[in-house]
Amino acid sequence: MSDADPRAAYAAWTEALIKSFRSNGGQITEGPFAGRGLLLLTTVGARSGQERLTPVVYSRDGDRIVIVGSKRGEPTHPAWYFNLLANPIVTVELGTEKFQARATAVEGEERERLFAGHVERYPDFLEYVKKTTRVLPVIVLERLP
Repeated sequence: MSDADPRAAYAAWTEALIKSFRSNGGQITEGPFAGRGLLLLTTVGARSGQERLTPVVYSRDGDRIVIVGSKRGEPTHPAWYFNLLANPIVTVELGTEKFQARATAVEGEERERLFAGHVERYPDFLEYVKKTTRVLPVIVLERLP
C-alpha cells in the first residue's frame, strides 16, 4: 500500500479496526477508539445495493443507540448516512451481539438533546462542528424484534 493513496490507507486502517473489534468482543484497547463505545454498522448502499460495513462511535438514549454523522468535520456527510436514508434497516454489531435495527434521522429539539448527550460523552464532536458548515446528522438506531 502506498502512502500516496489515502483512501487505501484508510481502508486498511478500517479493516484492522473491524478485525480488532471482532477478535476482542467489541472492545477496542488501542488507538483513537480505545475506551470509546464503538459499533459496527452494516448498511446497504444507496446506489450500489451492496452491503457496507463501517465502525461508528455511539452513545445511548435509554434503549436507543445514537450515532452522529460527523465524518470528523469534513464538508460532506458520510456515505453510510445516505445509505441508511435509502435503506433504513441496518445490521448492528455491538460487543458480541449482532442484530437488525431501524435507523431514523432525528431533527429539531430531539436532535439537539441527543447531540448534546453525545457531546457530553465525546467532547471532540464539538471540534467537528467547528470544522464544518453542515449540521451533523443525528441518527437513532432502534432494535427490531
